[in-house]
Amino acid sequence: MNNFTFGNTDFQYYETICGGSGAGSGFSGTDAVHTHMTNSRITDPEILETRFPVLLEEFSTREGSGGDGKFRGGNGVVRKLRFLKDMNAAILSSHRKFPPFGLKGGMPARCGRNAIVRRDGNVLEIGGQAEVELKAGELFVIETPGGGGYGKKEKLEG
Repeated sequence: MNNFTFGNTDFQYYETICGGSGAGSGFSGTDAVHTHMTNSRITDPEILETRFPVLLEEFSTREGSGGDGKFRGGNGVVRKLRFLKDMNAAILSSHRKFPPFGLKGGMPARCGRNAIVRRDGNVLEIGGQAEVELKAGELFVIETPGGGGYGKKEKLEG
């Protein structure tokens, strides 16, 4: 799970952000999907930017973040929000230190990453659980982990 909140005295927002699901016996994982979370939907970018002082600069599939194997794990996502007003933000996320494992010889997925890009261009790496103060113009970057791969990848003889 990747839980992200931001707000100030005028605005408050909470979202859950998808990642990649793990592969299994006979199937590859799914890219950019909520796992272990039901009845949740992320806000459409047009609504988000209309109701809150933020710009959604990127929301894309994080290619190569799923674990390799006979069946590949799904890819996570990249989500970048630029704040147009001073805000507090908090992230509660997992698999920032330990990668999602693979099974039956499948490879682990890439860990997730959270960072703040300050107005002066400095990048502050933050952990899986953090609360930060953001100034107008700063960027919050969330890269969610992929899912683990399943089974040993067969080598092609040539």
